[in-house]
Amino acid sequence: MKRRQFLRTAGFAAAGSTIAAPAIAQGTPEIKWKLTSSFPPALETLSAGARVFADAAREASDGRINIEVHPPGEIAGAVDALDAVKEGRADCAQTALHYWWGTEPALVFATGAPFGMNAREHAGFIHHGGGAELINETLAGHNIVALLAGNTGCEMGGWFRNEVKSVADLKGLKFRISGIAGKMLQKLGVEPTAVARGDIAASLQSGALGAAAWVSPVDDEKLDLAKAAPNYYYPGWQQPSLAVHIAINAARWNELPKCYQAILRQSAELANARMLSSYDTMNPPAVRRLVENGARLKSFPPDVMEALWRAADEVYAETAKDNANFLRAHSAYMAARNEQYLWWQVAEYPYDNFVIRQRAKG
Repeated sequence: MKRRQFLRTAGFAAAGSTIAAPAIAQGTPEIKWKLTSSFPPALETLSAGARVFADAAREASDGRINIEVHPPGEIAGAVDALDAVKEGRADCAQTALHYWWGTEPALVFATGAPFGMNAREHAGFIHHGGGAELINETLAGHNIVALLAGNTGCEMGGWFRNEVKSVADLKGLKFRISGIAGKMLQKLGVEPTAVARGDIAASLQSGALGAAAWVSPVDDEKLDLAKAAPNYYYPGWQQPSLAVHIAINAARWNELPKCYQAILRQSAELANARMLSSYDTMNPPAVRRLVENGARLKSFPPDVMEALWRAADEVYAETAKDNANFLRAHSAYMAARNEQYLWWQVAEYPYDNFVIRQRAKG
């Protein structure tokens, strides 16, 4: 009797295990998504973030999440990636959300704003300071959900044909720069000019441009700009942090099982960490090579930086007057920046500054 009872119980257990497998499979369907990237393969460090994200999601889901990465131009142009996601032409995108600043000015603070936070501080704002909530509230009306998935760190200030010795040297300068930073430079007499990546070197060589900002040394090196505009200025006041996001069509996101959403969040976090560490590792030797090949590293004079600071404040105030979302995001972002630097000036900056001075002494 006990033996028969045991066999019946074992049989039910075995049956239960065979029934459970299809139930689990039903909860983890196979998905195939198309991702449009804003960054061409030539920008290896930036574009690699999309592959890290896609590969991590596939591996963590045992092959059930398949995300096909498309470079700009196949599904959407570099600055049109968010439109493709909103309209459903792409399931997701790897992009810098500030490309959409003309549509939603508040998205400037999603990517990193002039005289804003560095990459670590920006990540703190996104994850712990309400930044992610502000960004996704702004994107909600456009059927988009965004996950932080990369950062270049602080960019360079740009390549200049002539030295910048004072604010007067900026007047009438044709500068390849985009976004809200261009509006700030206009306050100082600069003419922001749109030039495609592939035309920057020739435009500097011919004099059609007097200056151009691109990204960081490891990316700038590929454009061979030192011959045409050897003065390589820092710091990148206009982009102290360039955060990259994975923007996902909200309908697609909401269809996912919770476990898949968790996988995509963690895959984005991996892409974020990998990209920043790549830039931190690859920029130092890139700077060395650029200098060896003719680049002249120069810091912006203090009066130029202070004039840019005042111009930034003016543009922020003017934009906030007409846009409640921008005002709310600007207030939260700058409050977080000021709080972060309270700590930075106590520990991080004094330590880094001391080590830099000791290194200079040999």
